[in-house]
Amino acid sequence: MSERPIIDWPIWLVTPPGRYALAWEQALFDQWVGDLFGYHALQLGRPELDTLRENRMPYRGLVLTAARGVDASPLMTKAASDTTCGTPSYDAGAADMVARDILVSRFDELPIATASTDLVVLPHVLEFAENPHDILREVERILVPEGQVIITGFNNLSLWGAREELGRLAGSPFLPPGADLIAFTRLKDWLKLLSFDIDRGRFGCYRPPLRGEHWLQRFEFMEPAGDRWWPIFGALYAVRAVKRVRGMRLVGKVRKRILGLQPAAAPVATPNTTHRRIARAADAPD
Repeated sequence: MSERPIIDWPIWLVTPPGRYALAWEQALFDQWVGDLFGYHALQLGRPELDTLRENRMPYRGLVLTAARGVDASPLMTKAASDTTCGTPSYDAGAADMVARDILVSRFDELPIATASTDLVVLPHVLEFAENPHDILREVERILVPEGQVIITGFNNLSLWGAREELGRLAGSPFLPPGADLIAFTRLKDWLKLLSFDIDRGRFGCYRPPLRGEHWLQRFEFMEPAGDRWWPIFGALYAVRAVKRVRGMRLVGKVRKRILGLQPAAAPVATPNTTHRRIARAADAPD
């Protein structure tokens, strides 16, 4: 399977920290996808987020695994109905779009033509996948040259990441079960190996890993402070990368061999002024 089952993910999203994280990500997606143009955009997984609602591409689809394909619309409606802790509300048109354009498939074997998609969004997909490299390779395959991918995940170098590690040892995890946190630097290396260039990067959610909404509200002052003084320690990160397809350049023996097969240029006769002067002198009368 390309994705581990996440039974408690929708339940976690309606908790105070879940709503807090969901609100930050939804605002970021609305900002990042609004200036991206093309014809086809896809969101892989997480129907609780409508990552493409501000995008204007003609086709915007949602890809789910077989286990999540049947309950996508109810989950999105449930998460969208709660606006506590700043979670943005969803309109009926957005919910209808997600419910209508659903494709059930494996994330590492997408039934989509090569180089046919302009934008792919991966909200918390790689960290819950058994083979995240295979999913990234599949995304690179379906993207057109200069196509873009947006990835979000939990930051292991944060208070939330530290709380999760301690919680696992104590048997009380803080994040949804099954998450294998991927470091931001590690993700950058994966993208570089697949010929992606980082276009944008962002960290967010600097409040401590607290379960109560009251305490999360009391630490609201940490948002601007964290964004300014310790930006890389946000609980969440987001990356937007561009697929580059560089031209081929012949070097070394291959270049010499190909250049050696080219036909030699035909000799071109050039006028000899010396011979011309001698001929004119011989024809001159005595």
